[in-house]
Amino acid sequence: MDGTVSGAREPWTADELTERLRAVSAERYHDRHPFNVRMHEGDLSPGELRRWIANRFHYQRHIPVKDALILAKFDDPGLRRGWLRRIRDHDGERPGDGGIERWLRLGEAAGLGRDELTDASRVLPGVRLAVEGYVNFCRLRPALDAVAASLTELSAPDLMRTRIAAFEQHYPWIDADGLAYFRGRVEQGGRDGQEALGLVRAWARTREQQERAVAALAFKCDVLWALLDAVDRGPAGAGTKG
Repeated sequence: MDGTVSGAREPWTADELTERLRAVSAERYHDRHPFNVRMHEGDLSPGELRRWIANRFHYQRHIPVKDALILAKFDDPGLRRGWLRRIRDHDGERPGDGGIERWLRLGEAAGLGRDELTDASRVLPGVRLAVEGYVNFCRLRPALDAVAASLTELSAPDLMRTRIAAFEQHYPWIDADGLAYFRGRVEQGGRDGQEALGLVRAWARTREQQERAVAALAFKCDVLWALLDAVDRGPAGAGTKG
């Protein structure tokens, strides 16, 4: 800090804010995490990959929960209708549909039973804390902060493309149908990220609001990084039956 009062400083332009947000993602997004790097280079054992799939599911199943908390902050019906689409994307329009179902199928393709993914008692403590921290952030912080935290979506399409190629090349024992979640998130992530960025650009008018938005995105990057830290250091078989 430069010692001046935050509210007295000139706000950044919308484009300057966007550049700062993108810089956070470029520097802190979890594509750089050693576990993700090893995954994409084909260096994970089947047990490590299953541990990640099982524990990451705890995050996946809470995505519609955090989105419902964000939606409840909106006063405008149009905003609520638009954000509701995110919940439908993960919960599906009907049983057997949606992102959560596709992640369960990824687990099955990797040799995991559905009970191994849905049994929360098997979730690593660090993963549990990271997910709870993110959900509580969305529950307690203003709409601007919660929406800004979702801007990791801007980096998701490139990560999903990298992941699809890595799984096809290095983990052919996982049936290609199990990669449907990753394929769907290429389009959805880009769309959702641009939508959230538009809201943040419109809402963050003061310097204090803009700095909160940048801090929120940095926090979300830390959540994703902490989740991978827990998975990377977890004992063999953690999150699965063995």
